[in-house]
Amino acid sequence: MKTVYLLTGRPGTGKTSLVKQAAAELKGKAGGFYTEEIRGQGARLGFKLITMDGRETVLAHVDFRGRYRVGKYGVDVDGLDRVGVPALEEAVRQRDVIVIDEIGKMELFSKRFREVVLEAIHSGKPVLGTIMLNPHPWADEVKRQPQVRLVEVARTDYYQVLADIKRWLEVK
Repeated sequence: MKTVYLLTGRPGTGKTSLVKQAAAELKGKAGGFYTEEIRGQGARLGFKLITMDGRETVLAHVDFRGRYRVGKYGVDVDGLDRVGVPALEEAVRQRDVIVIDEIGKMELFSKRFREVVLEAIHSGKPVLGTIMLNPHPWADEVKRQPQVRLVEVARTDYYQVLADIKRWLEVK
């Protein structure tokens, strides 16, 4: 059985919600992080990263300047390395399930993030996460790993995918 369950799909299909809902039922057995939109005045202004134990940092924002950019967002790679990467490292060492939401363009700017993702995938522990849909050499290599089960999510199959994730986690 595959040890890594990665969701992919277009924005707004519920990938992060699926990860959060499944991880919430693990009651402290999961470590890692998820991301959430930062909204204001009806517009998306950025993204924050929230660890499973409640620490937060702003991952990307329209007001951030700097060399790391994805579209209109400046990316705080140092924040990812300071909050997100340690959460993943701790999950690899001490948790039953590793949550990575998400493996995307913003996160891939961090060498430390890429290293800990590979460590998690090869740890033998269950990894539940999301990964970018669009082609990217590094992300595509992750998708091809033999232990990875890749599931494309559409709005219409949200509850079916949630039930599948729960069954997968029960076996772990």
